[in-house]
Amino acid sequence: MNIASAGRDWHAVHMATSATPSERRIPILVVDDDADIRLALEMTLQYQGFEVWTAKNGEEALRRIESEEARGARPGVVLTDLKMPRLDGMGLLEKVLERKNPPPVVMISGHGDVATAVEAVKRGASNFLEKPLDENRLMVTIKGALREGRLETENRKLKQKLAAGFEMVGASPAIEKLRTQIETVAASDAAVLITGENGTGKEVVARNLHHLSPRADGPFVTVNCAAIPEELIESELFGHEKGSFTGAIERRVGHFEAATGGTLFLDEIGDMPLAAQAKVLRALETHEITRVGDSARIPVSIRVIAATNADLAQGVEKKTFRLDLFYRLNVVPLHVPSLRERIEDVPLLARKFLEDIAHRSGRAPHGLEPSAAELLMSIDYPGNVRQLKNLLEGASVFTQGTEVLRADLEQILAAGPALSPAPQATQRFVPPLDPFECPTFEEFKEKSEMLFIQKKLTENEGNVKRTAERLGMQRSHLYKKLDRYGLK
Repeated sequence: MNIASAGRDWHAVHMATSATPSERRIPILVVDDDADIRLALEMTLQYQGFEVWTAKNGEEALRRIESEEARGARPGVVLTDLKMPRLDGMGLLEKVLERKNPPPVVMISGHGDVATAVEAVKRGASNFLEKPLDENRLMVTIKGALREGRLETENRKLKQKLAAGFEMVGASPAIEKLRTQIETVAASDAAVLITGENGTGKEVVARNLHHLSPRADGPFVTVNCAAIPEELIESELFGHEKGSFTGAIERRVGHFEAATGGTLFLDEIGDMPLAAQAKVLRALETHEITRVGDSARIPVSIRVIAATNADLAQGVEKKTFRLDLFYRLNVVPLHVPSLRERIEDVPLLARKFLEDIAHRSGRAPHGLEPSAAELLMSIDYPGNVRQLKNLLEGASVFTQGTEVLRADLEQILAAGPALSPAPQATQRFVPPLDPFECPTFEEFKEKSEMLFIQKKLTENEGNVKRTAERLGMQRSHLYKKLDRYGLK
């Protein structure tokens, strides 16, 4: 049946494609400057169980969308004509897609406007209908757009849930500074190198960068460079063709290709073999990759974020890391502070972890006894945030009441020295070999630096903060030196 000729005889409309119970009362916004077509569409859609809003041009449609959103409602589909005065269908499409949670838009075109309607689909419209409108085609198209809208909503909620799982918890100056840096850097497509000790949350930083970036709707692909055998790393990164080597029984898409349109996170980049480093550098420079066993060049559009707990500058000196790759990755350096550098965040992190533990077990979250919080803030945390999380998970097993007690934590802490509270002062160490007896200049530099730092730390009674200030060194850099020389 032709809707345009249906006029007011809408009681005769009956279609097998009518709205399902879950679709009934979903608002459909009809936008057309022809009053007869608006009326015919309104009657047809109302008969099928939909709520119908109408507007005679794009500007009126936008005002209706805004007013309905103010009261918590939104259209399930926008059905709009292409040619209208004031703001036409293409202009309306552009404005709708700029909104935070845009509904699907279906374009209505005359015979001469089909090319424009196809262009609208390329720009983000869900579909288009050609005049004169067919009722069955109308309902099939609207139901398809509603399904598309539901999938988009579910996808958005899933991404929000995933993002919530990588929330940066803390209110210390160190973590606030990092948040500000992430917000500033996220909008750029520049490569980022994230440094920090194990367990500080480098992947959390990477995911926040992705989530806040223009690539947020694209994939986030994680590669643990330390976990891939050297002989397979090229295949993992760039993919391979069937039969390219023993065991290659089918074509495989590599991580670079899979991340196209999104972000590639190269974790533990310092452990990547030198041979693979050269090929990664080439891919980053040319924005192209070649699968193993093939010669075709495949374009890739990715934002690369790398992370390491190693000193890449030292790796460059020792010829285990390429200098050119270091410069290519270190466009924007971000350092994740250790938990020791933001110890005031421990109670906030503890509450978050206890909530997560409770959510997984389906019970109310435990509180934290004040003396237990004090104990948590006295621990050295060589394993950083990951260690705190595991400690609380273990303590929750022993907790009988509504709060995690100091005694619960002490049962876990008794398991080993790595979890013991931090000593009040740094122990004295036996001086190492006389630097002048070192066989190489590199060893001489290391021994001299170690002795110098040890002496200054002793002079400051083991106070790392005061030692760093008097040496004119960043505290995080001094902590790295202490870890490196075992002076903790």
